[in-house]
Amino acid sequence: MAYATVEDVQARMSRTMSASEQAVCSNLLDDAAVIIDTYNVNATADSKKVVSCRMVMRAIGDGDGGGIPMGATQGSQSGLGYSESWTIGSGSAGELYIGKLEKKLLGLDNQIGASNPLEVLTGGEL
Repeated sequence: MAYATVEDVQARMSRTMSASEQAVCSNLLDDAAVIIDTYNVNATADSKKVVSCRMVMRAIGDGDGGGIPMGATQGSQSGLGYSESWTIGSGSAGELYIGKLEKKLLGLDNQIGASNPLEVLTGGEL
């Protein structure tokens, strides 16, 4: 079950999606829901909706930014040599991934944990 609709994604984009993009968007929203639930099934519905939309927009291109991929952390352009280069922060262009902001929205910010396998053997008394 997707947490956002094709219309939710379309409303956030600065361009109109074609019919084939809308079909892809629908499938990607279903995939995004599975990925989000893997991170935190108990996140709020609003957070899941925003994260779903951002993930899908990144994957299909939001149409804003003059050719700069959404989620790019570094980039360069040239003039007459027609050169362009971008670095994506986490993941790659066209891939569904959860970025730093989305992790915060899902309640996963700054979680540090550790476990000691010897605690099981000693009954938790070390």
